[in-house]
Amino acid sequence: MPHLLSLIREDIGTVMERDPAAKSRLEVFLCYSGLHAVWFYRVNHWFWNHGLFLLGRWLSQVARLLTGIEIHPGAKIGRRLFIDHGMGVVIGETAIVGDDVTLFQGVTLGGTGKEHGKRHPTIEDNVVVGGGAKILGNITVGKNCRIGAGSVVLRNVPDNSTVVGVPGHIILREGKRVVITDPKQIADPLSEALAAVATEVNKLRDRVQQLEGPEAKNEPMPASLQQIMEDIDYQI
Repeated sequence: MPHLLSLIREDIGTVMERDPAAKSRLEVFLCYSGLHAVWFYRVNHWFWNHGLFLLGRWLSQVARLLTGIEIHPGAKIGRRLFIDHGMGVVIGETAIVGDDVTLFQGVTLGGTGKEHGKRHPTIEDNVVVGGGAKILGNITVGKNCRIGAGSVVLRNVPDNSTVVGVPGHIILREGKRVVITDPKQIADPLSEALAAVATEVNKLRDRVQQLEGPEAKNEPMPASLQQIMEDIDYQI
C-alpha cells in the first residue's frame, strides 16, 4: 500500500509539472481521465500477471467505458506516463512504454495484422506523441523523440528524432535538419529543393573544371556546400 500511494503522488506530481492547465492536486486527482486510466491499468496489469486474464481484460473494458482510454492489461508501462486529455488513446497488448512518456488524445500504439508474439511498438523514455498519431507494428521509437500530431509511424525511429507526416518521416535528428532522399519516404518540398540545388551545383562544378583545367579540381568545396552534399547523400 505505501508503494501504491507513492506512485499515486508521483503521477499527480507529473501532471502538475507537464500540464499548465492543472490548478491543484485535488483537481488532477478528480478530473484527469488519463490519470484514472493509468491507475486502472496498474490494477488490471497485476491481475493479468497473476493469471486472472479474464478479470483483467474485463476491468480494462470498464476503464475504457469510464475514461475513453483503452490500455490492454498485458502492456508494459513505465513510470510517470502522462496521457493528456486522452479520449481515444489505445495501447495494445504487447506494447512497451518507457518512463516519462507523454501521449495526447487519439494516439494508437497498435499492430498491423494478425501476427502473434510482439506485434505492438516499443516507446522508449521521454517520448512525446502528438494527438492522433498512430505508431503501428513491432517497431521502436527511441529515447527523447517527438512524434508529430496525426503522423503514422511504421518504421523504427532512432533516439533524439522528430517525426511528422503520413507515412512518418524524420525531419530532425540530434537537433539537425534531415534531408529526405529515400524514395520510400514521403516527398518533402524543402528536401527536394535542396537536392535539386545540390545536383545543379555539381553539374556547374564539373563544367567549370572542364573549362578551367586541372587547377580547378584542386580547389576545396566550401564548407556550407560540403555539408549540404553530405546531407543529400545521407539515407534515412
